[in-house]
Amino acid sequence: MAERATLIENRLREAFAPLKIEVRDDSHQHAGHAGAKSGGGHFAVTIVSPRFQGKTAVQRHQMIYQSLGDLMKKEIHALSIQAFTPDEF
Repeated sequence: MAERATLIENRLREAFAPLKIEVRDDSHQHAGHAGAKSGGGHFAVTIVSPRFQGKTAVQRHQMIYQSLGDLMKKEIHALSIQAFTPDEF
């Protein structure tokens, strides 16, 4: 599971050059959940990037989903996102 969190973090670092990033693997809290059975993990992301400037929360989430691409299909079942600009954090 740690590899997944690292993979997520690397993708987000590449896409957003964040000033702060935290990726937490919460998969252990969802053992037995239908999504966990298919192999996808549950993750929480906090990310601070100037690239979110002028974007709504929905647009920020869409940007993150797009940067994770294929990981959203198999590696990630659920993703909680907190995305901020530097002046919001």
